[in-house]
Amino acid sequence: MTPTASQRLPAAERRDALVDTALRIFSEGSYRGTTTAEIARVAGVSEPILYRHFASKRDLYLACIDESWRRLRAAWEEAIELADSPADWLPSMGGAYVALKERKHLVAELWMQALVEAADDHEVRKFLRRHMRDVHGFVADIISRCQAAGVANPDRDSDAEAWIFIAVGLLGTMGRRMGGLLSEDDFAAIRESRRAWMVNG
Repeated sequence: MTPTASQRLPAAERRDALVDTALRIFSEGSYRGTTTAEIARVAGVSEPILYRHFASKRDLYLACIDESWRRLRAAWEEAIELADSPADWLPSMGGAYVALKERKHLVAELWMQALVEAADDHEVRKFLRRHMRDVHGFVADIISRCQAAGVANPDRDSDAEAWIFIAVGLLGTMGRRMGGLLSEDDFAAIRESRRAWMVNG
């Protein structure tokens, strides 16, 4: 339940609640089409309260991208922890990405939205470059750990393979935005093909 204006929250909790509300509204709408007034109204606060936490709509949007990545990373870390062996890490990460309930809230969705609607904003572009490198670094590290464990071909370039892993997520985003370009079976086949490539010499 979204807190109302009459519910006084500590600053950190208020900020988190605003990000949660904005993440939902941005992902269901668009960056350009969403206003801070709308976000404040749904969050049950005034715009001045919102601007105490975020200097601009852009700052709030970038905070949403960070939060989306935090949630995805938590899902990936849980998938890795629950996997039977390192051999299952990458397939489990791919499966966790597809299985997330709030799929419109995925970081790749927000990346795509930002690129389409705010690519002329230097600060957004700079943020996205840094952010995508962070995600890439996480995936590349998992691939390197799989190679060290002997469950992934050591001849594969972990940096290149991490970018391909991310590209598959972006492909899924494009597919959803185009109305079902690829089915769940298609993605299962892609994941299996990538698994075979990573394992076989």
